[in-house]
Amino acid sequence: MGVVGAATAALLFSIVPQFEGVVLRGYLDPVGIPTKCMGDTHDVVVGKAYSDAECRESLETQLIVHAEPVLKCTPGLKGRVYQLGAAVSFAYNIGTAAYCGSTTARRFNAGDYRGACKAMNESDSGKAQWVTSGGRVLPGLVKRRANERAICEVGL
Repeated sequence: MGVVGAATAALLFSIVPQFEGVVLRGYLDPVGIPTKCMGDTHDVVVGKAYSDAECRESLETQLIVHAEPVLKCTPGLKGRVYQLGAAVSFAYNIGTAAYCGSTTARRFNAGDYRGACKAMNESDSGKAQWVTSGGRVLPGLVKRRANERAICEVGL
C-alpha cells in the first residue's frame, strides 16, 4: 500500500479488522447495509462466502480507495503514521466525502492536530459524535471512535 507508506499500511491492517470484525461472507450490517469481510461495502453478494485471501485483497483495495482522497483533502498527513492511519480508518467507516467535509479534516489542514483528533468522536460542546448509524448510537462505533482518537493522538 505505497500510497500511505509501509508503517501506516501495517497500522491499518492491524486496526481496521479489529474495528470492523472479520466475516467471511456477505451479510447485512446492523442498519441493513450489504457488507463483507472487514467492513467492505463494495461489490457485496449477501450470503456469498469469501476466502481470507479475498478479504485481505478487498481490504487492501478499499484502504487505497479511501487513503487517496484522505491524502488529497488533508495533504499534511503524509508521513504522519498515526494521524494518517486514524484518518483513513475514520474515512473507511464514514466515507471519504464525509471525512473531507468534516471538522477533523478542516482542523488537520489548519495544523490543529489535537483538535482534529478530538473531533473524531467529540463535538466542541463535548457531545459524542460520529457514533450513530440509522439514528441509533452504536456501542461499536463509540469504541471505534475512541480508539481512532487515541491512535490519532499518538506522538502529539
